Amino acid sequence: MSVTPTIPLATGDTASVVPGVTGVPTDALGWIIDRWSDLLSAVGDAAGIEMLQYGFMHRAFLVGILIAVMAPLIGTFLVHRQLALIGDALAHTAFAGVAVGLFINAVLDVGISPYLSAVVVAMIAALAIELISEVTDAYNDVSMAIVLSTGFALGAVLISLNAGGLAVGINQYLFGNLATVSRSNAMILIGLFLIVTLVVGTTYKQLLYVTFDETAARVAGLNVPWYNRVMTMLTAMVVVGAMQIMGVILVAAMLVVPVAGAAQLARSFREALLASIILAELAVLVGITLSFQYEATAGGTIVLVAVGLYVGAVLLGKVQSTRDIEDDIHATAEERPAD
Repeated sequence: MSVTPTIPLATGDTASVVPGVTGVPTDALGWIIDRWSDLLSAVGDAAGIEMLQYGFMHRAFLVGILIAVMAPLIGTFLVHRQLALIGDALAHTAFAGVAVGLFINAVLDVGISPYLSAVVVAMIAALAIELISEVTDAYNDVSMAIVLSTGFALGAVLISLNAGGLAVGINQYLFGNLATVSRSNAMILIGLFLIVTLVVGTTYKQLLYVTFDETAARVAGLNVPWYNRVMTMLTAMVVVGAMQIMGVILVAAMLVVPVAGAAQLARSFREALLASIILAELAVLVGITLSFQYEATAGGTIVLVAVGLYVGAVLLGKVQSTRDIEDDIHATAEERPAD
């Protein structure tokens, strides 16, 4: 099948161009998306790949690749701090943010992006988790449970107040949908990606210190509560970004599963970080491709692939450990003096 060079846009999607100059992006994010689409179109033409003729698939792959970097980048810190469930808590509050955006659009007839309202609400929830823990001396899991239930309850109430207008549109946010990754949503994700990677890059050593020895970090003069808030707010950004293709229900899996798989193979934090990104990229690329080919739910497919990679990593890790033990036994035997 021949692939047309034209890049179809999703429903309601419009390219932003300079008046009178066709195809010239008006902003850097739009330029990135356009060049990415050109690249995938060229690859699709050369290889005869049908799915690369669709503009929404270009954006889905772009969003997926960026998520596969963001999620392990934050998830590796969370898993080592035993905060793996914070992704679920913020995902449910992001759902409330989506409901807030949809409700405002329905009632006031404005054009607020539900993903922008989700970012705002999720970041407020991230701060709430930290503040509840600090003010009440409650454990983190208690504050996360409170925020999770509050967020999901708020979303459910807003949907019920305007069920006719919101119930149908909410499914894409619950389960994810490749076709709904619009140009504007892709721009939001690129912006979130730049913020997350920049902040982690500039505060990497401090975050690492706080992650492994919070007491020593306090003694060294680091503002531990501030870095804790930074981490939870970055998590909120990742959750909202990943929600586009993963959905609220499965978004937390990208923060945990690739990191858990990498932990079976890596011998240092930096190795675990790089390995988790590689596993996440494989899960996203394979999952999106299978989702398109078999018309399956994108989020569920990606998670199943990620779990499969995790199982493979566990088995490979067991084999590697067995070989290491055997090597140690042989080395010890060779060092023993002969009788």
